Amino acid sequence: MPEPFKNAFNLPLITGMADHFHQQWPEFDMQGFTAAASKDLDALELKARSEQIMFAMIDYLPADFSRAAEMILATLSPAHDGDIFGELVDEHGISGWAIMPMAHYVGLRGHDHFETAMNLFKELTKRFSSEFAVRLFLLQEPEKTWLVMKQWTQDSDKHVRRLASEGIRPRLPWAMRLTQFINDPSPVIELLELLKDDRDAYVRRSVANNLNDIAKDHPELVADIAEQWMQGASKQRRQLVRHACRSLLKQGNAKVLQLFGYGELQLEKIRVLVQTPVVEFGMALQFSLSINSTADHDQPLMIDYVIHHQKANGKTSAKVFKWRTTSLAAKQSLCFSKTHAMRKITTRVYYPGLHRLEVMVNGIIVGSADFQLEM
Repeated sequence: MPEPFKNAFNLPLITGMADHFHQQWPEFDMQGFTAAASKDLDALELKARSEQIMFAMIDYLPADFSRAAEMILATLSPAHDGDIFGELVDEHGISGWAIMPMAHYVGLRGHDHFETAMNLFKELTKRFSSEFAVRLFLLQEPEKTWLVMKQWTQDSDKHVRRLASEGIRPRLPWAMRLTQFINDPSPVIELLELLKDDRDAYVRRSVANNLNDIAKDHPELVADIAEQWMQGASKQRRQLVRHACRSLLKQGNAKVLQLFGYGELQLEKIRVLVQTPVVEFGMALQFSLSINSTADHDQPLMIDYVIHHQKANGKTSAKVFKWRTTSLAAKQSLCFSKTHAMRKITTRVYYPGLHRLEVMVNGIIVGSADFQLEM
């Protein structure tokens, strides 16, 4: 099994940070910092480990933020425009996961030193990411921070340009929500407009994820933006827009479906069949879809399926899964089979009982069948 992310925050990382801090400030208490940052580390999860290191920085770095900022800047590894994930603290300086608590430290301690803090966010993100910590500034000084992030959209470093999008995502995973931008995403969209044709796919993917966030609260707004952005769009922008609209496509948003060529269905003899009406937990649901075209032209099809999972209270919760996209020729038929594992995962708790399968084509439910899950 892959190593858990939390193990990136380990004793070698902490002692490496302590060594670099000591090189910049001989009075730095390496032993005290290391003991505080590594206390009961094995019992802590990822975010708790990062926060413990951050609090140790607050306790052991100079109380003067300007002096601490100089130290942090001097300890960083040389920046480069390549892949920064997986890098470590080494003899060249600090980078990789160690940047996470350092950025959090700046987010908490730097508010009285705005320009210094924003410059640190910019430099830290080149070695990992400042996307979580910069949100503390967006909450307290949104307009001032937004203006700096607008400048970042034109930066020569792709990691800084990505921060202009990723840091302001309203519903960034693992991060605090930015309620003001959930309610009014127009400042976010203004930055995304500047980044939608970025030369780097790494930045464009962040733009797409940001729009997908916004679509959860403002679906028709994002549908309208998608329509605008698709006009005269390059291949790269079309890919961005499609990725940004993935939730709207799953939901069957009519405007977005039409935008990508998924028109009104002309089908007959639609059959959804479950081959495993009883599924033992740990095994797989097997089902199929067969359809016939009544159209005199090819039909682009986007086929998804929905499983209504049993909950502890006896109600069900629906989850949409991607299946496939294809084209159905005029007057022709297609038959597809699918296997869906029903096994333990970290993101869902399964309960026994009656479940429902629905198959959607171009956002329309075309058939359903029930199956029993036994635990």
